[in-house]
Amino acid sequence: MKKYIAELIGTCTLVVLGCGTAMLVGCDAAAGGGYILTALAFGLAIVASAYCIGNISGCHVNPAVSLGVLLSGGMKAKEFAGYVIAQCLGALLGSGILALIFSLGGVTDMTGGFGSNGLGGVNGSAVAGLLVEIVLTFIFVLCILGVTSKKAKHGSFGGLIIGLTLTGVHILGIGLTGTSVNPARSFGPALVALFTGNMAPIACLWVFIVGPFIGAALAAAVYKTLEK
Repeated sequence: MKKYIAELIGTCTLVVLGCGTAMLVGCDAAAGGGYILTALAFGLAIVASAYCIGNISGCHVNPAVSLGVLLSGGMKAKEFAGYVIAQCLGALLGSGILALIFSLGGVTDMTGGFGSNGLGGVNGSAVAGLLVEIVLTFIFVLCILGVTSKKAKHGSFGGLIIGLTLTGVHILGIGLTGTSVNPARSFGPALVALFTGNMAPIACLWVFIVGPFIGAALAAAVYKTLEK
């Protein structure tokens, strides 16, 4: 149970810091500073969580990462299900916290959807969005599997490496899909946006669930092959 609570807290933290920053500064291509700030917010949230709850749950805070670990033999199916539920609840909690802060404080949500993902950067193409999420998740999960391998020799820098990798994939992906690489991170904001009358995020949510899961599965298959 402690692992699930840790995953809930970690995912909540990721959404509050990452999506909250995106909501506050926006991600306008004409003002690239918003890109960098949002990318750094997601990356630094992972760094903080990794060193905080990593020794408790492994700090997956992402169903795609948990799937990669499952397929690599690092966890069992029952535990995987518990992780995913905790992560989705954490993302929903984080989105709810942001909704309260922004509504009570009268702060404008610059993203228009609680930092949810969308296909605007790829002109509404679900295929292009799916490809973006597959590729970026593949890179991210492959990094995690390598860093957390028993053969890895990086000392205590694992959390920093993973956080910087997440920052990197966000720098590319924000302008295309808003960067998900995390089904839970997409689920929470999309559901809260739906409750406030914005149906756009929920309509394309499947892209940000299917894409990361495919990317994670491919990463696990490739890493297992390379590690032999």
